[in-house]
Amino acid sequence: MAEETGRLAQPDGSTLAWRRIPGRGPAVVWLGGFRSDMSGTKAEALAEWAASMGQAYVRFDYFGHGESSGAFEEGTISRWRSDALAVIEALTEEPVILVGSSMGGWISCILAMAHPERVAALLLIAPAPDFTEKLMAPEMTEADRRQMAETGVWLRPSDYGDPYPITRNLLDDGSTWSILPGPVAIGCPVRILQGGADPDVPWQHALVLAEAITGKDVVFSLIKDGDHRLSRPRDIERLLATLGELV
Repeated sequence: MAEETGRLAQPDGSTLAWRRIPGRGPAVVWLGGFRSDMSGTKAEALAEWAASMGQAYVRFDYFGHGESSGAFEEGTISRWRSDALAVIEALTEEPVILVGSSMGGWISCILAMAHPERVAALLLIAPAPDFTEKLMAPEMTEADRRQMAETGVWLRPSDYGDPYPITRNLLDDGSTWSILPGPVAIGCPVRILQGGADPDVPWQHALVLAEAITGKDVVFSLIKDGDHRLSRPRDIERLLATLGELV
C-alpha cells in the first residue's frame, strides 16, 4: 500500500507533517524522540514492515521538528503531547499501538494514562519519562544555570550534532507532566527495549518506569551492549519482532 502524506493544520496556524500507510488495525503510531524526525532509521523500518504486512501505520513530526512548522525552541512537552493526540484523533479510528522512542516513550505513557480506551499497547524504546527534570536539569553546571538565568536558554552539548537549545519554559513545563516515581496507571500491554550502554537514558531509569506501571503485562528487555538509538540491524529485528507479537 502506498504511503500517503499530508499536513495537519493546528489552531495556532502551524502545521504538522505526517505520513500514513492505510491497512488493518490496530494502527501503529510512531512517536519520535527529542529533536528527531519521522525519517529516522526506526521509523522507516516500521513503514516498510507495515506496508509488507498490510498494517495501518502513522508517523509525524512534532511542532518544530523535521518537516513540521514552528521553532523548536518554542516547543514544550505540553505542545508535543497535544501534537501526538491531534494526529491520533485526525488520522486513526481504531485503537492504536504507540511506538515511542525516548521522549516519545514519555509522551506515549501520558497518552495511555489519559486515553486508555484508544491505546491498545505500548512499545517503548529507551523511554525517557521526566527527562527534563530528572535527566537534563541535573546535568547543568553553575555556568549553565547562569546562562539560562540571563538568556532563558541553555545550549546543551549533544553527541548527535550542534548543541540543543534548552529553554527554561521547556524545563518548567516538563515538570508538570512528571509521572515518576509512580504509580503509572497503564493497564495495556507494555514492552520496553532498553540499551545497557545508553549514555542518554540509563537503563535504571527505564527500569523504574517498568516497575511503576500498574498493569501486569509488562516486559522489560535489556540489550546489554545497546546504545540509545537501538538502530543496528539486530536492534531493528528485535523491534519488529516485538511489534509483531503485540499486533
